[in-house]
Parts: sequence; C-alpha cells; structure tokens
Amino acid sequence: GVVSWAAAARPGPPMPMKRLLVLLAAAVLAACSPKPVAFNATDITGGSFDPSFELTDHTGARRTLEDFRGKVVTVFFGFTQCPDVCPGTLIEMKEVMALLGDDAERVQTLFITVDPERDTPEVLAAYVPAFDQRFLGLYGTPDEIAKVARGYRVFYEKVPGSSPENYQINHTAASYVIDPQGELRLFVKHGSGAEALVHDIRLLLEQAKS
Repeated sequence: GVVSWAAAARPGPPMPMKRLLVLLAAAVLAACSPKPVAFNATDITGGSFDPSFELTDHTGARRTLEDFRGKVVTVFFGFTQCPDVCPGTLIEMKEVMALLGDDAERVQTLFITVDPERDTPEVLAAYVPAFDQRFLGLYGTPDEIAKVARGYRVFYEKVPGSSPENYQINHTAASYVIDPQGELRLFVKHGSGAEALVHDIRLLLEQAKS
C-alpha cells in the first residue's frame, strides 16, 4: 500500500526521556569541545621520535634539550658549506624572530651540524650567530650527531667531490619544532614561509599558557 500524506505526517510516539537527555548531552559536549588546532606545518605530535640531545654549542657549553624548557625550540640539521637550503632556512628563521616581536624571547633556534669534520666550533661561531645572535650552533662527535639524527629520523650522507675536502652532504631539508614542555610537535617543510611558522609558534606558546 500507498501511505497517505496524512499518515506519513502523523507524529510518532514520543522519544523516551532518557534517550532525549543523552542526545542533548552529546550536543552540548560537541558545542563545548575545543576545535582541533590548525597548524600550517605537519603535526607529528606523539610520533616515534626522540628529540633529546646532548651536544656542545658554538661557545663551548654542553647543551641538552632541558636547557630550553619553557621555550619553543626550532631545530635544523645542516652544514655551514651548504649552498642554499641551510642559509635559506636560517634567513627565514631570522625573519620569523623579527615577526614574533616580544614573543621571540620565548623561542630558541638550534642549528645542528651534520658535518663535524669541517664545522668546528670556530666555524659555527662565525656562521650561525651571523644570522641572529640568539641562534646556537651545535656540534659533537660523528657518533653523537648520528644518534641525535636518528632520534629525529633525519637522513644525511656525504657526497664525494673533486677532492677529499671538497664534498657535499645530502640531508633532510626540514625543520622541527618542539613545544615549551619539550615535546616534538611539528615537521616544517623547507620554504614553508616565515608567516606560516610564526602562526604555528604562537599557537604553541598559547597552548603553553593554558
């Protein structure tokens, strides 16, 4: 049979009160629950990474991640003779610090060399702070650097050149962002732009306040 319009429109039995209350509670929770944070960079929170390290900075001081607790930390693996990606990243981070204004005091940029053979403390001291005096260059033994790189799942390899001293290094061209609690949160592709990173850093700083 055909159901008449009147029959189809006739109200059914009332919804049980218990079910109605459950639906209302679900609606309230949905309205009150925070929206997921929209980062520009790739959110790698909870991934299988180990951001910890124990290396030496370009002033000769031994450093660990704990030294920077309370700050957003950006980490980049590179080398001082890198022709474009490494200086480009540091120039972009210099712009980020300028755009952050007062918030820049709560941010630390770290440049970890993957070329300890050539990147001596003196070389790092001349190179890294030239972009911003607050930036730190970190170095260690080849084994120490390899261990830290594994924790970040960073790839790098030496590419032979025209002489033993004239070689290049292929490496992961990305930055990592650690929140003020010391948790690795973001993977930033090379060339993402300063404004995008400023947005993400400010979100992490706001989260740390709450």
